[in-house]
Amino acid sequence: MKISGCMTRNVKVANPEQSIRAVAAMMDELDAGIIPVGENDRLVGMITDRDIVIRGVALGRGPDTRVRDVMSSEVRYCYEDEEIEDALENMGDLQVRRLPVLNRDKRLVGIVSIGDLARNGEIMEAGQALSGISQPGGEHSQTAH
Repeated sequence: MKISGCMTRNVKVANPEQSIRAVAAMMDELDAGIIPVGENDRLVGMITDRDIVIRGVALGRGPDTRVRDVMSSEVRYCYEDEEIEDALENMGDLQVRRLPVLNRDKRLVGIVSIGDLARNGEIMEAGQALSGISQPGGEHSQTAH
């Protein structure tokens, strides 16, 4: 199955100039812990609740801090026409639970989570990816920075 068959479409996108307070409110409204960041019709980053806490609050930054100052600008993604197995393997290798989904013109068309993939029949592969995700370390590790 292709990613396009199980991804979430119509994803809300943050602007890099928004405050982390506004994005935290967006996360609350959506019941989500991650929001893509877009500028000029391009994906320029991702912001997580963890980014807000670790790169914002923990460093003494206030609620009016710009998203640009705490977001992850190195974005890992997958394409909508990729196979689910490939995305799961990448999630495990990258130690992430969600990936933004782009079309081949590199425009954001959705987001896919490990749960989306598991619910679509890829239970064994999702388990393997989760095992990789759960290994100590990784880009968002508390000890990596």
